Amino acid sequence: MPSATRDKDSTTVKIAVEMLNAPNKVPQFIEFDQSQPLSSIIQLLCKPWGLPDPENYALQFSESNNQNYITEKNRNEIKNGSVLRLELSPAKTVQDILNKINNGTPAEQSLALTKLSHLSSDLTFAEEFFNKKGLTLIINNIQHGKFKDESLKYALITFVELMDHGIIFWDILENQFINKIASFVNNQSVTQDPKVIQCCLSILENIVLNSSKNSHVEKEVTITNLIQHLQNPKQDCMFQQNVIALINAIFSKADMTRRNTIASTLSSKQARNIIYENLIGASECSKNATKESLGTELAHQLYILQTLMLGLLEPKMRQRADAQEQESQEKINELRKIAFETDHNPNMEVTMRRPLGGTFSKSDFKKLGFKCEIDPMKDFNEVPPGVLALDCMLYFARNYSEDYTKIVLENSCRADEHECPFGKTSVELVKLLCDILHIGEPPSEQGQSYHPLLFTHDRPFEELFCICIVLLNKTWKEMRATTEDFIKVSSVVREQISRALSISPKAFDKFKNRIDQLSYAEITQLWQQERNNREVWESHARPIVELKEKITPEIIDLIQQQRLGVLVGGTRFKKYSLRGQRIKDKFWFVRLSPNQKVLHYGDCDEKSTPSLEDLSNKLAVADIKCVITGKDCPHMKDLRGRKTTPHLAFSLIPKSSEIPSLDFVAPDEQIFDYWTDGVNALLKEKMSSKSFENDLQTLLSMDIKVRLLDAEGIDIPKDPPQIPDEPADYDFYYDNN
Repeated sequence: MPSATRDKDSTTVKIAVEMLNAPNKVPQFIEFDQSQPLSSIIQLLCKPWGLPDPENYALQFSESNNQNYITEKNRNEIKNGSVLRLELSPAKTVQDILNKINNGTPAEQSLALTKLSHLSSDLTFAEEFFNKKGLTLIINNIQHGKFKDESLKYALITFVELMDHGIIFWDILENQFINKIASFVNNQSVTQDPKVIQCCLSILENIVLNSSKNSHVEKEVTITNLIQHLQNPKQDCMFQQNVIALINAIFSKADMTRRNTIASTLSSKQARNIIYENLIGASECSKNATKESLGTELAHQLYILQTLMLGLLEPKMRQRADAQEQESQEKINELRKIAFETDHNPNMEVTMRRPLGGTFSKSDFKKLGFKCEIDPMKDFNEVPPGVLALDCMLYFARNYSEDYTKIVLENSCRADEHECPFGKTSVELVKLLCDILHIGEPPSEQGQSYHPLLFTHDRPFEELFCICIVLLNKTWKEMRATTEDFIKVSSVVREQISRALSISPKAFDKFKNRIDQLSYAEITQLWQQERNNREVWESHARPIVELKEKITPEIIDLIQQQRLGVLVGGTRFKKYSLRGQRIKDKFWFVRLSPNQKVLHYGDCDEKSTPSLEDLSNKLAVADIKCVITGKDCPHMKDLRGRKTTPHLAFSLIPKSSEIPSLDFVAPDEQIFDYWTDGVNALLKEKMSSKSFENDLQTLLSMDIKVRLLDAEGIDIPKDPPQIPDEPADYDFYYDNN
């Protein structure tokens, strides 16, 4: 009997059940037996309330962020103290809603659609709605303009929620429906509810990405019209990100010819000003504004747009120069003419001038700094950067001819070993910039790092090259470099560019000001500081090694406390489906209770930080078996070529097979490391992330430096001094008088 009682307690939870809009129905307090069928429990609930036909009723969760129907699959989510609602079953509710949409008054229709929009996110309800042909009804009524105003808004919200379940394919939509949705976006003369336009943008984006009708959307919706939507002061960040997301979708699915046309539109001064002023520049109202003020999803969409725009340079970057190609040969000749002929360079010294149209010699190509003086075309056979380097060189010569000729002529007057060859350094610099800006790489699903200055010019890459080639020559002179120092100079220039871009300058002049401050002497000083920070832990002296071994347990304990502190503070994660596909604009929040015994989790929005009370779902730490990472995670096993990054995925596997795993995709490596370390610490397992190793070494270095302050200036020997031999006898004493 005691054993049977314990088994019953483990499957029984005490809950309350209420009925909304039924004041005469007193809430019931019951013991919910998980081993009993739901239909039986509902029958027991209907009886005291005198409700006939129990099959027409179902239980629902009542939390603000979870009002799903309770099924056999999710009933384990019911916890002690839960308050549930007894509602009409999904089948009965669907039938009532469809009747009101078809035969009800406008007011009844609007109320039915409002209710439908709230219930559509529930998979159980959605499946019932699909079975009753409800989606077809919604599509037809939208397509034929039967929904107006509020009814239209909630119908579109319903459609988006239903399609987000991924049960119905987007290819089912006819062109007439697409035309209707596009008309709401294109017709800006008629004032529409922002939510209507936002839903239409989301629908069109999904059609482009997930169906074969992307070309039809391109015909119906113009990039110019989409950009105009960004100017509306009434629109919020969510609306703007939907606009950019649709532009990105059209851009990514277009062929190369169409991509160049779209890029030309986006690079126009009017389009750039709209994007900058309404998205990027809008955050400048605060002096300390950061990308977070835009919202993570909007920052992600701007990052994708930047990646797609820069990606148009990839064909040139992968293209080798052809000796038989007339265009490339003419570009090289133009470089020579601008540098050495009179009409192109009136400020040149008289003795160096050459008449227009005069013959040129191999020495000209040597002065231009090409590696192959006989055939300069061979300098552009390396890919990357291919002929992209030649285009950047010519852009610099045409638009900054004074700086160009100054660089060429200065180096042609130097001794051979000290010259900074313009041709060779330009090729390497373009290669370096392609690497820094990740040109040719597809957008990452987690990427949010974009450079505002790249949205301020129609030729941003070329402008960046022009600033950096002047910097390279300046650094070359500061380092008094020779041709043998080329790799050293390149590493310094990479550091200068990377550090200048890391502060996210809003314009090229601010980038130039910052890069001018990062002289070779400044970079050297920064590197020296970083070396000083590493020199203690890099030391192999035995006393230091022994000291490290002594204090390492204390440092590990400190890191463990920090990791657990992160878990207690909680983290917002983006939601992913069971197939590893990211669900846009859906987030959930997870945090550890202060007593470090329970993980609380639940849905949230992009901005708020829910309290423990707001997170209705719980998982006891004692119920966790282990944490697994990467492709071994349940939600990463069926990627099917998706862009999801499995190295940021981890799952908490419960001891009981009846409890579903908690599946995460961290926003970045730091959060991934903190959470996996924290969970391992809770499970008394060893922390093993890269961040843990880095933090351990950093804190060890700091601690040791503090402990050795009194020994500053004293040379610590690598090995301890040798102990002298014992004396022959001990017949001596020390007299201190």
